[in-house]
Amino acid sequence: MSTAGCEIPNEKTVTMPQYLLSVWSDEPYDDIEPTAPEIADEMARTDELTAEMERAGAWVFLAGLKPASSATVVRAAGGDISMTDGPYAETKEQMAGFWVIEAPDLDAALAWAAKATIACERPIEVRPTYG
Repeated sequence: MSTAGCEIPNEKTVTMPQYLLSVWSDEPYDDIEPTAPEIADEMARTDELTAEMERAGAWVFLAGLKPASSATVVRAAGGDISMTDGPYAETKEQMAGFWVIEAPDLDAALAWAAKATIACERPIEVRPTYG
């Protein structure tokens, strides 16, 4: 029996658009104590939001980031590689963490971002990914 013309689509190719929801901090957080009550409350709220994202099938990936002062910038120039301690951009703001989510459209991603800014009490930048 021939199966020509009856191909089953690959599940990996049939996905919703993905969006990066990045959490921004207006000030350095090198000295934040993770066990401080206000940080513990924030973590509990973001954990609840992540669980809600998982139940809705939107959650793909999540990570909190160490302060920008812990970063190393790696550059290629003329065949040479250089490494510089510290953040790439010298700004007051720094990315503190992020979610990657799947959402049917930008409006749905923005709805998740609205919940995220309430949970984190920080600005959330929403960016679509390629692909």
